[in-house]
Amino acid sequence: VQLQASGGGLVQAGASLRLSCAASGRAFSYHAMGWFRLAPGKEREFVAAISWSGDSTDYTDSVKGRFTISRDNAKNAVYLQINSLKPEDTAIYYCAAKPGAIVTWYEAYESWGQGTLVTVSS
Repeated sequence: VQLQASGGGLVQAGASLRLSCAASGRAFSYHAMGWFRLAPGKEREFVAAISWSGDSTDYTDSVKGRFTISRDNAKNAVYLQINSLKPEDTAIYYCAAKPGAIVTWYEAYESWGQGTLVTVSS
């Protein structure tokens, strides 16, 4: 599965963004998808994940209630709706894919997009 993330930008605190991840290649529909982020000076962090069917999701605690992950298997796409952005959300956001169930550790994900930068000003 090849992935390409988009939708990042420079926004003010409180704004919203919708990140997209376009996938190509076979078997996308059978892959769990995740979003991770890498902030300056920090380690890569799990953000959200969604099962291949879309009926199961997981979020890191700091984004619960503000971020929503979704997918459209007909369009080979995954989305991350980000609301109420905070300066601490500033990071490069990566989408990733793995066969099987969703997990939160990045080592399990086999395919990665190039990342899209989200910058939140206070």
